[in-house]
Amino acid sequence: MSNIAVYAGSFDPVTNGHLDIIKRASRIFDKVIVAVFHNPNKNPLFTMEERMEILEEAITDYEGVEVDGFEGLLIDYIRKHKAKVIIRGLRAVSDFESEFQMASMNKKLAPEIETLFMMTSTENAYLSSSSIKEVASFGGCIEGLVPDPVIPKLINRLREEDKMI
Repeated sequence: MSNIAVYAGSFDPVTNGHLDIIKRASRIFDKVIVAVFHNPNKNPLFTMEERMEILEEAITDYEGVEVDGFEGLLIDYIRKHKAKVIIRGLRAVSDFESEFQMASMNKKLAPEIETLFMMTSTENAYLSSSSIKEVASFGGCIEGLVPDPVIPKLINRLREEDKMI
């Protein structure tokens, strides 16, 4: 039986911190599904399809990793794909409270599914998609913070949306 984990998030855009977690999880599990979440309560910069394409580009060298998209409850998605583990990345102690609440709710809904918290590597601990978008919108350098193909896509989208300051 395959050991499957799901790493879900908005990935708007994917950062090197996300890739760090994906790469390390792929060494532990037979299969890691990077599940791009469509949250109707958020207004992402990139469409779900665009985020999935960007992730596909970023993980081409990662064995046992696939990208997918979903809506609805993560627990339903996990069960559908016969996964047993939810991967969650933690950057700092400040992430823990909300992640703990989410993990507790998921455990209540699906006691058979475990949540595995992974600390991001120290060099990526300060990265978030929102901080990347903010730095880029002010014309700051984001090289080394996101996969190289993300940079022109992000800058072009910010210009299209008239969000470059």
